[in-house]
Amino acid sequence: MKFSLGSVRQWHWISAAICIVGMLFFSWTGITLNHAADIPAKNEIATIETQLSNGLLQTWQPVDNDKNSLAKSIIEHLDEEFGVSIPSNAQGEFSDGEFYLAMPEPGVDAWLSIDVESGELIYERTDRGWISFFNDLHKGRYTNTTWIWFIDAFAVGSIIFCLSGLWLLIKQTSFRLSTWPYVTLGVLIPFIIILTNLH
Repeated sequence: MKFSLGSVRQWHWISAAICIVGMLFFSWTGITLNHAADIPAKNEIATIETQLSNGLLQTWQPVDNDKNSLAKSIIEHLDEEFGVSIPSNAQGEFSDGEFYLAMPEPGVDAWLSIDVESGELIYERTDRGWISFFNDLHKGRYTNTTWIWFIDAFAVGSIIFCLSGLWLLIKQTSFRLSTWPYVTLGVLIPFIIILTNLH
């Protein structure tokens, strides 16, 4: 396939325009991830301990029906009484008379447990702050399919940006004699670091 210099330039600036914000975001969060242990974080922990009534427990019989999800009545009760929002399709685990539901989100760890016999309920939510939120977005951790597809699309756009930039370097190298020394340096620096420090 033959590409004209003009068409490659167009691909280059279009991919740059689309990816510029994403590149800044992923570059910044790459730094915060690399120095996660050095960045102070203040976790905000919210805990709820309560007793579910027999009436609520009777609407939900995970032992008999082998359910892995909460009854709608319990979800509504937690929302109305404590402001705890639980997705109706959330799937937990039932073991030895206890129901456990993990509800992690980007930057947040949350879980809920219910003793099916006694009705004792414990809920805990730990908010790890905005830095952790953005770090989890960087990794696609605890995100949904839409965000995962966005990361993939952004990666494709970045590849187009880099390859079109390399093509432009090749075509214009006669006007910039320092092109290949810089490109070679960009290849050698990480290669040397890997060989000398990461084995």
